[in-house]
Amino acid sequence: MNSNSINKKAYAAEAIVSFFWGTTYLVSRVAVQHIPGLFLAGVINLIAGSILVLFFFLRGEKFPDRKTLKQSALLGIVMIAISSGMSHWSVQYISGGLAAIIGATIPLWMALFSFFAKRSGKFSLQTFLGLMLGFSGISVIFYDHLHEMLNSDFRLGISLAVISCITWAAASVYTSGIKINTKLLFGAGLQMLFAGISLTIITFITGQTVSLYELPQQTWITLFYLVIIGSILIYNCYVYAVTNLPPTRVGVYAYINPVVAIFLGWLLLEKN
Repeated sequence: MNSNSINKKAYAAEAIVSFFWGTTYLVSRVAVQHIPGLFLAGVINLIAGSILVLFFFLRGEKFPDRKTLKQSALLGIVMIAISSGMSHWSVQYISGGLAAIIGATIPLWMALFSFFAKRSGKFSLQTFLGLMLGFSGISVIFYDHLHEMLNSDFRLGISLAVISCITWAAASVYTSGIKINTKLLFGAGLQMLFAGISLTIITFITGQTVSLYELPQQTWITLFYLVIIGSILIYNCYVYAVTNLPPTRVGVYAYINPVVAIFLGWLLLEKN
C-alpha cells in the first residue's frame, strides 16, 4: 500500500476519532448513572478486548510472542487502564467543563513528548501557535469553569485528569515509534483485554462494582455502544492514526471532542 493511500486512511481514521469519541461523552454520562466509572471502563475494555482476541484466534491467528505480550500489556495498562481509568474517576470530582479544559492539554503534552523523542519532525512556530489556538478556543468555550482550577475541593479530580492526559500523550507518542509484531486490530484487542482485566481486578478490590444483572435496559444499550463504537471502532482508528501520522496532528481530536459533546448534549437533551 502506497504512502498516499495510508495517509488518506489515517486522516479518515482521525476524523472518525474526532467526531465519534465526542459522542461517547454523552453516552458515558448516561452509563455512569448506574455504573461506577472505573467499573464501567473495566467492563467495556474486557468485553471489547475479548471479542477482538477471540475473533482473531478463531481465524487462526497465532498466540503472540513474549515481546508482543509485554508491549500490549504496557500500552493496555498505561494508555487505557491508567489514562482512561483516571479520566473516568476524575469526573466524579470535577465538572465536565473543567475536564474538557484539562483534556485539551493532550496535544500540548504530545508535542512536548514528541519533541524530546524526536518523532514529530521539525517543531515549527506554526505548529505551536496552532496548538495554543486550539487550547485557547476550548478555554473560551468552557470559560465559566476556569475558576474551578483554583478550588481546593477539586484538587483530587484535577490531579487525576492531568495524570490521565500525561499518560495518554506519552503512550501515544510511544505507540507512534514502535512496531508491534501482530495485526493492528489484534494488538489493540490485546491492549484492551489487559486493560479490562487490570481495571476489573482493581474495582473488585476497591468494591466499586455493581451487579450487571440489575442494570436497566438503557444502560445495556449504552454499554453496547461504548463497546462497539467507543472501543472496537474508535480506539482502533486512533491507534491506526497515531501510528501513521505525527502524534501532534492526531492530538487535535482533543479540541473537537468537547465541541461535539456540547452540540449533541444540546440537541438530544436540551431540546427534549
